[in-house]
Amino acid sequence: MRRVSEAFEKLFSPARLGAIELRNRVIRTACFEGMSRGGTPNDALVEHHRRIAAGGTAMTTLAYCAVSTDGLTFDTQILMDDRVEAPLSRLAAAVHAEGAAIAIQLGHSGDFSSRAATGCAPMGPSRRFNLYGLAVSRIMEAADLARAADDFGRAAGIAVRAGVDVVELHAGHGYLLSQFLSPHTNRRKDRYGGSPENRRRFPLEVLAAVRASVGSSTPVLVKMNLTDAVRGGLAIDEAIAAARAFESGGATALVLSGGFVSARSCLYMLRGGVPTREMARTQPGLLRKIGLNMFGRLFVARYPYEELFFLEDALRIRKAVGLPLVLLGGVASRTAMERAIDAGFDFVALGRALIRDPDFTDKIRTGALDASDCDHCNRCVAEMAGAGVRCVCLDDQNP
Repeated sequence: MRRVSEAFEKLFSPARLGAIELRNRVIRTACFEGMSRGGTPNDALVEHHRRIAAGGTAMTTLAYCAVSTDGLTFDTQILMDDRVEAPLSRLAAAVHAEGAAIAIQLGHSGDFSSRAATGCAPMGPSRRFNLYGLAVSRIMEAADLARAADDFGRAAGIAVRAGVDVVELHAGHGYLLSQFLSPHTNRRKDRYGGSPENRRRFPLEVLAAVRASVGSSTPVLVKMNLTDAVRGGLAIDEAIAAARAFESGGATALVLSGGFVSARSCLYMLRGGVPTREMARTQPGLLRKIGLNMFGRLFVARYPYEELFFLEDALRIRKAVGLPLVLLGGVASRTAMERAIDAGFDFVALGRALIRDPDFTDKIRTGALDASDCDHCNRCVAEMAGAGVRCVCLDDQNP
């Protein structure tokens, strides 16, 4: 019989996240599901998160929910308007019935939004060519910034009224808030650009708007980059300063990640396979399909998979802040989970391991498994824009 370590006991003991208590320290991180065509959650999305909750995970996270129409990247994303309150309430109730909490990730795609999904030109901190949408973004003016901050606050209010327990702001991966933080994309000369303090101003205004909307008792997480992994982008030293600013600004916890979805580093956050052929198949429009098939390997960098691939940089954040931290990135085994807890992280976040097996958390807890058998091929990523996220390898095994 395997010895139970102190880290393992802590991993599966109840834990506080702000004002709420989770049954353990395992979180399903926000991985885009692609199950909300037309902007509202469907039955498949409800079942996806219910199964993860039933499998022992303490909290599951709805991914990439757009706070406004102009922030959409796909027409299968949740759009946070009044129509979603009732279906979100049903989804939250299904997760709660299995003993888990539910979080919602709120974001805006900024300068790489898709005109096909939004019906309008993309906008961002600076003027920039949007390779994903094949368009040039316009510069956000003061009125745009005020409206976007209000949209984040309004969306958070809708989520909390629907029974969602935790709000997560997406300030990583090259989405709008990340675009403001990053010197790679923010070349403004006004009070929202230039110095690191100025580049943090808009994300902190959004955090303040959300905190004002949901009150002090609702946990508000911020997902942020440790590094953009692009030339001239946010690097770890500035990420440390950003983490301290989010802590001072009222964040309950930070979720640590990295990479830029609109750059060659789009798979930096995942590591493993580069399924360009499968990704091309699910792209809207013939031009995108052809381009990704022909040139995808040139535009998408390959990063070998290894366990705990964000650990080294994340430890520098751990030393700099006192608020709870969520470690993700290669947390796919009992050993990795224990190492993360031993290193001082409060929660671990899993993605592909739970897409592969929604019972993974309980299987680790009971000793039925020691590690996920996910091979990190990343073909599930392609399905996020297609029929909805799922483990394609399981389909291969059970045709």
